[in-house]
Amino acid sequence: MSGAWLAQRERGSRAAMRALVWVTLALGRRVGRAFLYPICAYFALFSRGTRRASAGYLRRVLGRAPRPADVMRHLHAYASTIHDRVYLRTGRYGYFDVRLDAPPALLSDLRHGRGFILLGSHLGSFEVLRATGLAEGAPPVNMLMRVEGAEKVNSVMDALAPEAAPRVIPLGHPGSLLRAQECLERGEIVGILADRSLRDERTCACSFLGAPARFPFGPLLLAGLLQAPVILAFGLYRGGRRYEVRLETFAERIELDRRDREASLRPWVERYAARLEHHCRRAPYNWFNFYDFWAPA
Repeated sequence: MSGAWLAQRERGSRAAMRALVWVTLALGRRVGRAFLYPICAYFALFSRGTRRASAGYLRRVLGRAPRPADVMRHLHAYASTIHDRVYLRTGRYGYFDVRLDAPPALLSDLRHGRGFILLGSHLGSFEVLRATGLAEGAPPVNMLMRVEGAEKVNSVMDALAPEAAPRVIPLGHPGSLLRAQECLERGEIVGILADRSLRDERTCACSFLGAPARFPFGPLLLAGLLQAPVILAFGLYRGGRRYEVRLETFAERIELDRRDREASLRPWVERYAARLEHHCRRAPYNWFNFYDFWAPA
């Protein structure tokens, strides 16, 4: 699984991306949106791997054979969340209708500077989660993540508003864990996407959409090492200008058994997979892992 997504080549040129950004900001979102249909049609017709991965996922989540229109809808939802980052990065949060669904006690803790680990995924838009948090006065979000794989689109988005660029803690670097701990001690949020594994990372087979799929131990292990409360977060795209931000309490602490860390982590990984499946079924066109997630290890 890790080899599949790490080997994917980022398509498109920076010049074309910058042109679409200019059209969107100069002529409006509706005009910019019109370009997404031919872009999605190109991928549906000529990117065999993307098309097959989308159809394989949709077959599981919809419980039926997907039609070409379903694949197009899936690709268009992904393109729409990327396109909306133009507005979110430039601070135009009011352009969107964002519904926040979260326990009041959790929101109070977030806004009063209690450090949290935020477990995210490639379901929906992480950018709308981050932007909504900034707009609501929540502490900054620091992402523990790999930086490879989307350099072109990230460079174009970062150039729009450098001061609003994501705060990234690169995974696999000396001192990454210490930097994350310092962020938590300042009452900030440390985000980790937990539905992709790194190369050679240990994984756990979990039931996911009716078949075994492998989820990484790493994100939950980091949460256990950092010893901070953990929340789940999903920024679901609901079409048009509508988003639904869902926050859930996941764990007050993840305790690790020093004798067998993986055994103590397995129930947490399975619980994460179950919650991800729940929200995939609620918003089936929102999951954006375009490779064979169920491929044997």
